[in-house]
Amino acid sequence: MPEMIDVAVALSPKEPFEFRKVELLPPRPDEVRVRIKATGICHTDVAVKDQYFALPLPMVLGHEGAGVVEEVGDAVTHLAVGDHVVLCGDSCGHCKRCNQGLNFYCDEFVERNLTGLRPDGSTSLSDGGEELRGRFVSQSSFATQVIASSRGAIKIPKDLPLELMGPLGCGLTTGVGTVLNALKPQPGSNIAIFGAGTVGLAAVMGSGLAGCEKIIAVDVLPARLETAKELGATHCINAKEEDVVEAILSITGGGADYSLECTGVPEVVIQAVNCLGRPGWCAQVGVTPSGITVPMEMDQILYGRGIRGVVMGEAQVANFVPYLAELYRDGRLPYDRFVQFYDFTDIDKAVHDSAVTGDVIKPILRMP
Repeated sequence: MPEMIDVAVALSPKEPFEFRKVELLPPRPDEVRVRIKATGICHTDVAVKDQYFALPLPMVLGHEGAGVVEEVGDAVTHLAVGDHVVLCGDSCGHCKRCNQGLNFYCDEFVERNLTGLRPDGSTSLSDGGEELRGRFVSQSSFATQVIASSRGAIKIPKDLPLELMGPLGCGLTTGVGTVLNALKPQPGSNIAIFGAGTVGLAAVMGSGLAGCEKIIAVDVLPARLETAKELGATHCINAKEEDVVEAILSITGGGADYSLECTGVPEVVIQAVNCLGRPGWCAQVGVTPSGITVPMEMDQILYGRGIRGVVMGEAQVANFVPYLAELYRDGRLPYDRFVQFYDFTDIDKAVHDSAVTGDVIKPILRMP
């Protein structure tokens, strides 16, 4: 039988989230029903609602959910009712990329994660008999319960604080994973990180785990730079006060070995390439506006520099999320220092405090 649940629906950039009671349909054989304990708000959620990243609305967003398994589909064998899980994205599991362990480059990534629907065009939410897109990143966790792909439901130990674990499913995996899995810096190398939000701060901590010598954080908010310093940044640059590229060239003695761009601002993308030494690699993880073109000076690229996009830290989340959870337990990934909790009904305030004023780095919504 369908479950009646509460959801926050993104309607348009100008309208607040709208709370509705809708029907959650039962899980299919390869799915699980999860009662959400708490969910992080990610920059990508805001980018979709604001249509900076143009996906179809209305939709239930949210993709950093953590909760308790309430029901499992008939084909699910690795999860049981009562398990604590962090929710991540979906993949087909059998295409070339999935077989290479690159699940977030799956041939069906868009259909399974960005449409708000299953690959067959169906959804798990019914609003007065009308279908409602409720499959964002295989979860749509701005809801009290969700139907998620069992492939993206990652079991974690029950003694960890479940309400804190949701951001491991995206922001922390993206930041730490991009450093450790994609860039793979050698110990003693130098890295510049543009944007000291959740992903950037996770990258700062990941760079420390990798043994980087100079970890340079760039932002425009002094409070965020101070947090970056507390978490391991060796140098901090306020982009409003300094020429960022010149400062990085000076700090590193000729350019960073690696950079990580977390803002999606086109001008910053260029800075993240221009600050590199020869050779040097930039990882692009910030969401740029849909359809944007960023001009690159080929003299910069020619001498061994490069840029490439990275999705979800190129992590195999079934192993990487539990790894991050253990790092948190050991005190080596203390992201709780920049978390602030909100009631689910305060979602608009949480978005304002993080995306508009920047006063909060990682808002997490607690479900009733």
